[in-house]
Order: sequence, then C-alpha cells, then structure tokens
Amino acid sequence: MISTKGIVGSVLHFILAADQGHEDVVKVLLEQAEVLPNKLNFYGTTPLLAAACCGHEVVVKILVEREEVIPNKPNQSGVTPLMAAAEEGREGVVKILLENEEVNPDKSDHDGKKPLSHAAEQGYAGVVKILFECEEVNPNKSNHDGRIPLTLATLLGHQSVIALLRSHKAVAQSAEEG
Repeated sequence: MISTKGIVGSVLHFILAADQGHEDVVKVLLEQAEVLPNKLNFYGTTPLLAAACCGHEVVVKILVEREEVIPNKPNQSGVTPLMAAAEEGREGVVKILLENEEVNPDKSDHDGKKPLSHAAEQGYAGVVKILFECEEVNPNKSNHDGRIPLTLATLLGHQSVIALLRSHKAVAQSAEEG
C-alpha cells in the first residue's frame, strides 16, 4: 500500500505519475477529492493523454475505467489520447481506448488530422490495421492541407503502410478516381 503522505494532488503530479506509468500513484491520486483527472496542465496535457502517449497500458486502463475521466478529451491542439497513441505506435493503448464507446476513432485535431493520419504519417502499420477495424474510420478524409493518410505515408516512404492503405477497398477506389 502506498502512503498518501507527501503526494500533492495537483494536475502536475497526476500527469507525472501517468507519464511515468506509476500505476499505484495514479490509483492513490484518483481517490483524492481535489484531483481533477480531466484538467489540462500548462501544456494542454491530461493524465490520460500522457499515459497514452507513453504507452502505459495499465495506467490507460485504470483511467478509462473511471466514470469521471473523459477518454476523448483533446489537448489545446485538439489531439486526443487516441491520436497521441496512434502517432506513437502504441497498439495496445489504441486497442484499450477503442473499447470505450466515448472514443471517436475518426475525430480530427485542429489540423484536420485523424488518428489514421497520425499513424500513417509515422509509419505504424499495426495501428493503421487496428483503426481499419472501426467502421467509422474514413481513410479518404483529408487534413487541412488536403492530404489523406495514403498521401502522408507516401511522402515519408512508409512502404508497409502504403501497401496496407492501398489494399483497403475505399482507399483503392479513391486512388483510381483521383
């Protein structure tokens, strides 16, 4: 059992614990009334976003199982925990987040990029494959620069992602039309 003595219930401490994957500290902080698990820090990060970005699956699971945690809460740039996990190639975290009904797998950030675009641009074929399992995901939706996930993967030479995207029926039809 962890002592709560000396643990300050600020958003900074909560985010640090989540960012470092300290499951027991996260659990203790969640029990403190003054801790607000959806509050953004100065940089626009929530504990869930920090844990998702760093790939701490157990911490993500602890947080999304709590009613008070908003799993689709974006940061100041509109990036959600799912987008952050997709951009970092965190397949396990992506799967955990997609199990939650509140998570929108086709939500855009402020640049118009969706989780699929984030994963494709970084070359994470495993995440692309997971996202394709969601009916809501539109592989032909462009960001604010007019680039679809296939274009982003092509620009950066991510061959496995390109092959995966081109094999998807909707993307292949779009490419033939364009």
